[in-house]
Amino acid sequence: MPIRLRKFIGMIALVALVVVYSFIAMVIAQLKLVDASKLVQMIYYVVVGLAWVFPAGVIIKWMQKPESPKG
Repeated sequence: MPIRLRKFIGMIALVALVVVYSFIAMVIAQLKLVDASKLVQMIYYVVVGLAWVFPAGVIIKWMQKPESPKG
């Protein structure tokens, strides 16, 4: 797969990841953390705010993979 196409697909995947991930994180927070203490809420938001980096890193690593030699 050409690297330009891989980067285009990766960019779309990253945007989709951020949108879907943030929506799911907000829904979970509203359903489960409304009555939780401020400390629990803070821990949740810190963990969830940083956790999206791992799947994004996998997508970026895939995007940067060199083209396979033809032959």
